[in-house]
Amino acid sequence: MGLDLNLLVSLNALLEERGVSRAAARLGLSQPTLSISLGRLRRHFGDELLVRQGNSYTLTPVAERLLESTGHALAWTDRVFDTRPTFAPETSERNFTIVMSDAQLPIFGRALADLIGYRAPHVRVSFQHSTARLIAPTLEWLPTVDAVVLPQGILTDVPHLDLYSDDWACVVSVDPTSPPGLSLQDMSERPWVMPYHPRTPVISVLHHLNQSGVEPRASIITEDFLAVPHLVVGTDRIGLMPRRVASLTATASVRVAEPPFALGRITETMWWHPVHEHDPAHRWLRSVAVEAAGTLETTDG
Repeated sequence: MGLDLNLLVSLNALLEERGVSRAAARLGLSQPTLSISLGRLRRHFGDELLVRQGNSYTLTPVAERLLESTGHALAWTDRVFDTRPTFAPETSERNFTIVMSDAQLPIFGRALADLIGYRAPHVRVSFQHSTARLIAPTLEWLPTVDAVVLPQGILTDVPHLDLYSDDWACVVSVDPTSPPGLSLQDMSERPWVMPYHPRTPVISVLHHLNQSGVEPRASIITEDFLAVPHLVVGTDRIGLMPRRVASLTATASVRVAEPPFALGRITETMWWHPVHEHDPAHRWLRSVAVEAAGTLETTDG
């Protein structure tokens, strides 16, 4: 059966919206037109894809599996047709998609967005939040984004460049009766708020803690660094964050507390799929990323 790219767009909308009417409204099509597309898709896959249950539709097991890949396929298709022999930042309307954590976004993400906005006023940047679920299968979805920012050592065998350095810091609730720093006893006995699961490769700081005789008791695990201060305030919990964002979020109620030993450095690194290596627009993005990271190091100095 002959298929075209429009059917991929229809399939993605039907699966995400789980119904013909909402998908048709999203695509600006009539319901009869989209119903014809659904019929073609059902014949192609030999599956109903959408099954009515009462007043709504549910996805079949085949449709559930397709949903995992249709968004990536569309993103990849967009990149194919966005490719140009040259890149003119002053006039380009390119959309760059970059994956990074919420600890990197207000620091490096802000600096990068400001530079792009100044150099390429019509270019748009889409920031996506990195999670533990994304980190493990990174190589599977890496071709569908322009770049991912992760600590050095998480990925291997793909192009990358080191951006800027940071270190781990502890945050605690402000208590005028407590000493300014943390003792080994504090770190061993008090509960912790840990970003990601402690065994996630991102959290290399666990090695430094263990070497110093501390086995942190993680009472709360979160994938949102910016939530850590809110989970610490008013408690005896110790939160773990990169220092730059910890300093940024410090308030009258939450402060950085120095441990009796260094928790280790972080080198934030940009990674991309080899398919982007020679794209003029991507080369420009990488050069701006290096410049944006340089402004952070200059500020530190």
